[in-house]
Amino acid sequence: MNVVFDFGAVLFEWQPAERVARHFPALAATQPQAQALAQAIFHHADWQDFDRGLLPLAQVVESTAARLSLAHHEVHELLAPIGEQLQPISANVEVLESLARRRALHGDVKLYFLSNMPQPFARVLERRHAFLGLFDGGVFSGDVKLGKPDAAIYRLLAERHGLAPEQTLFIDDMPVNVTAAQALGWSGIHLSQPEQLAELLQRHFAEP
Repeated sequence: MNVVFDFGAVLFEWQPAERVARHFPALAATQPQAQALAQAIFHHADWQDFDRGLLPLAQVVESTAARLSLAHHEVHELLAPIGEQLQPISANVEVLESLARRRALHGDVKLYFLSNMPQPFARVLERRHAFLGLFDGGVFSGDVKLGKPDAAIYRLLAERHGLAPEQTLFIDDMPVNVTAAQALGWSGIHLSQPEQLAELLQRHFAEP
């Protein structure tokens, strides 16, 4: 079985509305306001192009500040340190480590990642977090100029590592990304709550 992990809200904490609320307390004083501002920043085409390595961070900061009438330096202070600030979800890293032990003992599982992650942040994560060395391979969107849910990035991972669709399980916090994997014949887990990972994986492996 090939198990493919997303990173944000699966292995690393990612709560954009809370991040925005801390950084812009006057503009994001309520949960709806925080969610709306986070949506405007992180779901805009500019951020998605940054994810895919098509725009540099400086241009994203400039365009976001102008589009939302925010101070340039405040937007930079929000976005630039994200790679350094992403924190592992300890319980889910332990799940990954348990799968790595299973791989060593039985050889019946391989571990991969497929993450929408800009190049600068990806390099920081690789440098800071030794557990990324447990993966047999993976793809960061910023390195390949593609992003989920584009089918091409799933196919790229599969072609690079010889993943058979019927033997591949994909875990992501975004339903649209899971649906895209399932359309290619992969199994999928929509992880709506990070703390459910161990239970959902155990259930999947128990299925006949």
